[in-house]
Amino acid sequence: MRKKIVAGNWKMNMDYAEGISLFSEIVNMVRDEQKGEQIAVICAPFIHLNSLSKLGGTTVYIGAQNCHQNESGAYTGETSAKMVKSVGCAYVIIGHSERRQYFAENDQLLAEKTTAALKNNLTPIFCIGETLDERNNGNYFEILKSQITAGTFDLSAEDFSKLVIAYEPVWAIGTGLTASSEQAQEVHAFIRQEIASKYGTEVAENTTILYGGSCNPKNAADLFAQKDIDGGLIGGASLKSRDFVDIVKAFNS
Repeated sequence: MRKKIVAGNWKMNMDYAEGISLFSEIVNMVRDEQKGEQIAVICAPFIHLNSLSKLGGTTVYIGAQNCHQNESGAYTGETSAKMVKSVGCAYVIIGHSERRQYFAENDQLLAEKTTAALKNNLTPIFCIGETLDERNNGNYFEILKSQITAGTFDLSAEDFSKLVIAYEPVWAIGTGLTASSEQAQEVHAFIRQEIASKYGTEVAENTTILYGGSCNPKNAADLFAQKDIDGGLIGGASLKSRDFVDIVKAFNS
């Protein structure tokens, strides 16, 4: 059975005090208002992870926004999956479009990071998505197939079943543009079919696929009502407790 997940990505926002305050609000609101079995996750900067994991319990799970592919070593400034797990994280984002764009993370590297995360019992939220040019050129299905194939299809069916996939149209991140519910559903259905072609229908039908492009309280219910959309990877709206919790609650709208 597919999990329903709303994962907030704070990106490089919130100093320590701001993060504690926002997260405390989110935890209390989710605890008081949530109905249903959807899972709330906050993926925060590294400075927050240890403290937030102690505050969240099982009400709101914690994730990192990245991890290094190696267990340890002379990699100044990096944080390993083992370290991320040691402070109580359950999830880690792998391959966000901003990591691909600004830090030149390629498919091979992301495959290695995914393996490292799984080795340390973290659930990778593996991101794929096309740019505006790729969307307009009509070859976005090829791009998405290439990204998910190179990044994850070397995994066994057992390990792939532990992933969450996030479709994030790059053209709809931080731009105010949003894929229509029909556009998002079309892509999610395509991704699920590609998974089925590789791993079979059972694995595909049990894979959680999130939408990650300017999802907000106004459009979340329509997006989540689509057959193959199982939740969202939320950027800007996760920085406002009311907006984020309303998105978590959108499954019940």
